Amino acid sequence: MSDAQLLSLLDELEYALKSAALWRDKMPSTEALASQAPFGCDLMAFDEWLQFIFLPRFRALLEAKQPLPSAMCLLPMAQHVWGADTDKESLLTAIANLDDAVNGK
Repeated sequence: MSDAQLLSLLDELEYALKSAALWRDKMPSTEALASQAPFGCDLMAFDEWLQFIFLPRFRALLEAKQPLPSAMCLLPMAQHVWGADTDKESLLTAIANLDDAVNGK
């Protein structure tokens, strides 16, 4: 998958977060951003981690032509967090598409 296609999938994820009213104006605390827990789950919500950690870092990797993860599995966490919310279907789809693209599916 090309960098342009991956950037488009990242844009789709950002749009889905905004459409689900999960896009935040206020950045989490410095402590939360430095969390070492998976997805920063000890100090921030998953949608915050996606917005403030995942999206910027993944875009930076693409822009710097750095190696991307060889495998990615965000969907199970997203399903855990939003699986029962029928209004989050487009968000789950965006995450699934990004997982599949990185994993070569």
